[in-house]
Amino acid sequence: MKTLKLVFITILMCALLFPANNYAQEENKEDAYEPVILVVTTLHRNSDPDIDFSDWMKTEKEYFEKVTMKNEHILNSGFYFHYFTGDDTEVGVVNVHKSLSALEQSDERTNELIEEGWPDEDARQAFFSKQASYYEAKHSDEIYTSTRFGKPLETASTKPLIYYVKKNNLGNGGGKGFKEYYENVTMKNDLVKAYYTHRHLYGSNSQEFNEVFVFENFSDIEKSADEDWRLVQEHWEFEDERKEFFEGFNKIFSSHGDYIYQNVPELAK
Repeated sequence: MKTLKLVFITILMCALLFPANNYAQEENKEDAYEPVILVVTTLHRNSDPDIDFSDWMKTEKEYFEKVTMKNEHILNSGFYFHYFTGDDTEVGVVNVHKSLSALEQSDERTNELIEEGWPDEDARQAFFSKQASYYEAKHSDEIYTSTRFGKPLETASTKPLIYYVKKNNLGNGGGKGFKEYYENVTMKNDLVKAYYTHRHLYGSNSQEFNEVFVFENFSDIEKSADEDWRLVQEHWEFEDERKEFFEGFNKIFSSHGDYIYQNVPELAK
């Protein structure tokens, strides 16, 4: 518990040391927005060829039903597997909480639910040993806060969805136009089934600002780029005004990396 409280103190210090960039100043012009807290845990699939993964889904589903679904302090949760990233062992687990205090309460509630779900100590140890065997003995945790720039998921698909994560690094200021682009391009692109944005709160990169685009299939990513360009030309009809806008817009971020994942519908809350 002391370690978790130290994390919260560090988070508050980071918020003071690294103030919001211009995109966030645009955000703050709107009415009050209550962000949520995202905890992103990156696991790595065990690459030992002798590990039997036949019960992986059954095992994770048992934990999901006994703990995640019953933990009232977890608003949403998801499992995401490597699709196109630099590491094919990568597995992401994302849990969403209403606040930092809810995150702390979630940790305590999880411990209670584990004891309730596996009251026999030997059975509990056997279960978690089996679950742990599917992953390497290493992981990383990042904590983010959401921003108001989002688009709720709208799809009738029951198949795994494609999550394109654009990990941006914030520039040194001077950029502008994020809200205008969001409203006139991202929100109007029907191929983007959902859109989420969140920025660094606690972790390795204080300049990180992530955009998550959700698609029904991989081919829609390329189609979406074409649709974005059509919408750009529709909103900024004249080349001179497009050029002027993107001179400012392109200064918001200094660089970015691209990562593509696929979710596991059976493990989504």
